[in-house]
Order: sequence, then C-alpha cells, then structure tokens
Amino acid sequence: MDGLVIGMDLCNTYTHMSCRDPEKTWVIPTVVCKNKNRDEWYVDEEAYAHTLVGDGVMEDKLLTQVQKDGTATINDIRYEGLYLLKMFLEKALELPKKETGKEEIESLVIAIGSLDVKLMDSLMYCADYLKIDRSRVHIISHTESFLYYVMSQKREVWSNQVGMFDLSEESFRYYEMKIQRGMRQMQVVADSENLEEGFHLDVLETPAGAKLGDRILCSCADRLLQKRLFSSIVLTGKGFENTDWAPEFMRQICSRRRVFVENSLFSRGALMKAVDSLQERTSFAFTCICEGRLRSTVSVKVLNRDKEGQLVLAAAGDNWYEAKSTTQFIVAGSPEVEFSIVPLDPRKKKLVKISLDDFPKRPDRTTRISLSLGFTDEKTMIAVIRDLGFGELFPPTDKVIKQEVSL
Repeated sequence: MDGLVIGMDLCNTYTHMSCRDPEKTWVIPTVVCKNKNRDEWYVDEEAYAHTLVGDGVMEDKLLTQVQKDGTATINDIRYEGLYLLKMFLEKALELPKKETGKEEIESLVIAIGSLDVKLMDSLMYCADYLKIDRSRVHIISHTESFLYYVMSQKREVWSNQVGMFDLSEESFRYYEMKIQRGMRQMQVVADSENLEEGFHLDVLETPAGAKLGDRILCSCADRLLQKRLFSSIVLTGKGFENTDWAPEFMRQICSRRRVFVENSLFSRGALMKAVDSLQERTSFAFTCICEGRLRSTVSVKVLNRDKEGQLVLAAAGDNWYEAKSTTQFIVAGSPEVEFSIVPLDPRKKKLVKISLDDFPKRPDRTTRISLSLGFTDEKTMIAVIRDLGFGELFPPTDKVIKQEVSL
C-alpha cells in the first residue's frame, strides 16, 4: 500500500483517526479555529493555543452545523457549516500525512453515529474538495464499524454473541452482534440502541456521582445481558478510559466472559474496512446486516428468451448509500415494472408493481425505459422510471415516474 489507509470516527465532540503503516491513532477535539488576521485554519492543540492568545476564533459541533445549515461569522465573513467541516478535515488529515510523509490517501472509511443523508452527502463533497476520489471513500455507521472490529479478532471472541457498551459525552449506547449460520453464506447481524439511562460524564468526578454511575451501569447490564451466553463484552467511549469508578459493573460483566476496553474502537473498525476495501478478495466472507446495510434483496421480473426470471438490483447486505443503479429495459406484456422484495425472512417476501400507464400507448415491446434505483435508508427505496421511446419510430418523451417503495 503506497498511500495512506485511514479509519476515522467522526463525532461532534472528538475525532479518532487510526492509520496502518505505521499503526497509530490520533484523538483530537472536533473543533476548527480561524485566524482573525490571516487565512489560516487550525485544529487540535494549535486551535486552542490561537484561541487562548486571542488571534483565533474557534467553532465546534461541526456535524450539527452541517445538518442544520448552520453558519459562523468570523471577521465579518460568513462561513457555512460545510466549509467549516472541509477546513477541519483538511487540517485533521495533515496529522497522519506529516507523521508518514505520505500525501495520497488510498483508502478512507469514515464512521459516524447516525447515517444522515445530508451529512453523508456533505462528507462526499468534502472528499471532492480534498481531491480524494469518491471510490476511495466509504461512510459507515458506528454499528458496522463495531462489527468489523469484532470480526477482525480471533474466532473465540465472536463465536457467540458479543455485546458492547459505548459511554461517551454525547450518548450511552448498547451494541450487540451475533452470527447466523446454516445459510449459503454466513450472516453477521449487529444492532444498537440508545440507552435512556445515559448521564453526563462530569457526574463521575465526585465519589457519590461515580457510585450512581456504577449502579446505572449494573442495572443496564442486568437488563441487557441477562443470563444469555456471550463470547465477549467490549467497552468503548471516553467514559471507559478509566473503569475504576465502576467496580460492581466490572465484576458483573467479567463473570465468565472476556471483557475488552478499546477507546478507539470505531476508528479501528473503520480502518479494518479501509484495508479490506483494497484487497482483491475480502477477508470478511459474510453478509453484513446492520445500520447502513440493506436487509432485503430487491429484484425485478424480466424475460430472458421468453423465460421469466429475476434480475437482482440490490442485495441484502449491500451498503444502501452506495447501492445506486441504472438499467434499461424493453417493456413486454403488461405496462408495469414488478419488483420482488425478499427480506431476511423469505416468508415475508412481497411484490410491488409500478404501473406505466402514464407513458404513451405503444405496441408491445416498443417502449424502452430507464430504471434508476436509490435508497434513502435501509428501509426505503426510490425508483425513477423514464420513457426512452423506441428509436426513430417512437421518440422519447419527458415522462418520468418516481415512486417511493417501503422495504
């Protein structure tokens, strides 16, 4: 690998960047500082230093600013949230570049807490600005990053269920992963949930607050883990940088289980995927089912030499943000497009038909159409069908049918 291979965990408070060759992780606050007098931007310690001496203005909560179309005015110049994020990523990525002496980024995987389409699109715009080819950039959920991290460990770590508690300044979440065998290809299913019992980490600074936090964690572990068999339990997040404040919780989860603490887990899991994306054959021979991945296979009914069949357009386990396709067909028989949607439980298969009656009436097999598919999340598909006519006999029209399909 000649260029940089980076896994990034991008959050509103802190950003973790893990690099391969050399193996190193950087943890910096997700803030960017603009010099008042010059067109210079800073991150990490430089950002705080310039803010303290008074010649810099610092901006934080960059992801929220992008999602809410926020702006910042510095020296009478208005900066959009997207521009602030571009500046932060540009300066943050200079850290591994300086460390390694490498300028080119060969593979970059960014893990984010929630797969918001606006934020994901914005990150791709940032890649364009940084001159990183989009084919080298992938955006995944924290859940998928957790899955890749665990599956890169020894088999005994994930042979049964794996649970993980993530205690950060932003949230308290529980993740769970399990293997489903007995299929043509092994499936790995991971889910997460936000725990309402979350608390601010400042509470842990007093003995009474630490005891309260310990009791809260014990209650959550008792409810979530119960007496089920787990191969391992993982702890991540700033709250677990030190576990001395939670002795009862640690005693509870360590009973007959392996327990790991990895505070940069999401960036390390993203790095595992970044490395794997460069291989000719994946090292992770399984179907990945989690946030960010489709849970259904979508196909369309076609005729091949007058025999009915199904053409798969998107498969369960595909990354929904990247699962875009455009295919052309000639309409035969009824003027409609018939989709077959098969979820993980094939008994819940359903057919969805989109009528083409709004298109011009033509003889059978003299209408050519373009079918474009995209997804707004793992449960929602957008189908766009365009009339392409049929050569000089039937010129194309501007007719377009757009329909949202629930998976």
